[in-house]
Amino acid sequence: MSALGHLIEQRGIATTAIGLIRLHMEKIRGPRGLWVPFELGRPLGEPENADFQRRVLLTALRLLERDDGPVILEDYAEAAPGRLPETGWTPAVTLPDVPVPADDASAAEWRHVLQVELAAVLLAWDRVHDVRGYTTVGGGRLPLDAWASLVCSFLADGPTGPSPVPDLRAIQAARYVIDDLKALYTEAAVAPGTNPSSQQVLDWFWDHTVAAQLIRTVRKACLASPDKVLTIVGSNQLVPAARVG
Repeated sequence: MSALGHLIEQRGIATTAIGLIRLHMEKIRGPRGLWVPFELGRPLGEPENADFQRRVLLTALRLLERDDGPVILEDYAEAAPGRLPETGWTPAVTLPDVPVPADDASAAEWRHVLQVELAAVLLAWDRVHDVRGYTTVGGGRLPLDAWASLVCSFLADGPTGPSPVPDLRAIQAARYVIDDLKALYTEAAVAPGTNPSSQQVLDWFWDHTVAAQLIRTVRKACLASPDKVLTIVGSNQLVPAARVG
């Protein structure tokens, strides 16, 4: 958007932009930019918080009143409320007491324990969804009962036959299913009326669920594969760097 700002301004129209990665904004040097210290995917900081989003937008628009350029880059000073922890928060999911398989466990064993955990998570997710009425689950374009088999197939020799999503390679389809898994779990964990930080929710997912351990194990299998595409996907598309260990 900063690069587009230069082109638009050459035609006499003032621009301002909101950015999440300050280094990019510094390098591109857009005419006016507001860097926001929010997590990726949340340029306005907070879902379901219109007042906070309005303050972010107004701060960006006020840059149009300034003429001290040619480059204006301002930092947004207010922390997003969702980054602040909620004291005493507990997830709205009761996880079943199932042992986490060893890294070298069979795909069938991993599939079984994931399906047991998924059943419990889905119960909590249904309750949350009945209240909220919307979800980010569904990008993988596969029914939930197909998730475990596809993801766990990469612990063996990889899926046989065609990809379950016609226009994607099997590993790409699995990557989107893993995104759906993360979304299902994190949505289920947050009961209506609670406001944990995203850090709290992600700590719960990555530190306490079988699904997270499975994703890490699939990543290791992809990195060990001679298939270069699997190696690329495993290296940077399945597990955030801070959650690899």
